[in-house]
Amino acid sequence: MNHPLPTAAPERHRADRPRHAPVGVVIATRNRSASLATTLRRLLDLPERPEILVVDNASTDDTRAVLARDFPQVRVLALPANRGALARTDGVRALDTPYVAFSDDDSWWAPGALGTAVRLFEEHPRLGLLAARTLVGPAEYADPLNGVLAGSPLGGAADLPGTQVLGFLACASVVRRAAYLDAGGYHPLLFFGAEETLLAYDLAARGWGVTHCPEVTAHHHPDPAPRTGRPAVQRRNELLTAWLRRPLPHALARTHALVAEARRDPHARRALRETLSRLPAALRDRRTLPPHVERAARRLDGSTA
Repeated sequence: MNHPLPTAAPERHRADRPRHAPVGVVIATRNRSASLATTLRRLLDLPERPEILVVDNASTDDTRAVLARDFPQVRVLALPANRGALARTDGVRALDTPYVAFSDDDSWWAPGALGTAVRLFEEHPRLGLLAARTLVGPAEYADPLNGVLAGSPLGGAADLPGTQVLGFLACASVVRRAAYLDAGGYHPLLFFGAEETLLAYDLAARGWGVTHCPEVTAHHHPDPAPRTGRPAVQRRNELLTAWLRRPLPHALARTHALVAEARRDPHARRALRETLSRLPAALRDRRTLPPHVERAARRLDGSTA
């Protein structure tokens, strides 16, 4: 699918910027200038010297001023409106590096991680997306998702590194640019929240490998304050993903389950309401998975039931 390009053109704060490594980093941000500055300092110190592109989702704080003043070596794509996860796709299109790593404005890559990722992509031409190991906070504890991905029942493949998965953490992922664009990037209907599974489905449906490679490490320092509305958004997008790609009985079963939850849970009620308002658009873009990918999705459904 082809999503429209943003109307703003990417700025280059320094015209004589030298050419960097074959991997770029895309950061989608909005109104988080302080944490973004911390992330950029970490990324600028990496030995791989990746090209860095910040995609600003129409921030109303001092993000753009901070970028222009303190980080002239960083490219900026200033969007006229908040495009959610689509900002990452805008960033991938604006870069020309063969591989693109994603960071959020509160995450960065360990020294050497991107070099390892490039090597894995070059050694495995079918690899489309690499899900890294994530260490959280100053204590660097292992994100629980690491164990889930490592324990995937899909196992390995002879032509891929690591363990095959159909999920990942967006801020701890590296993609082959051609594969990402071939799959269409993140879907506009989901905006933000639990948007990764649908992209993994679409990559696998196009024949690209999606794997967890723990030898590649990302650091994530999320704000400890809970984000308002996140549980409802995640449930909404999980259900929309089912309607967009999974068989009708599966989508109906997920819907019935959410209806039952909505009788007692306000987050479920909001998720159901927002799903129903988006359902006509989801049905227009409904495209069920190829049989082999659907079988893999069912195996993962069973492992998390």
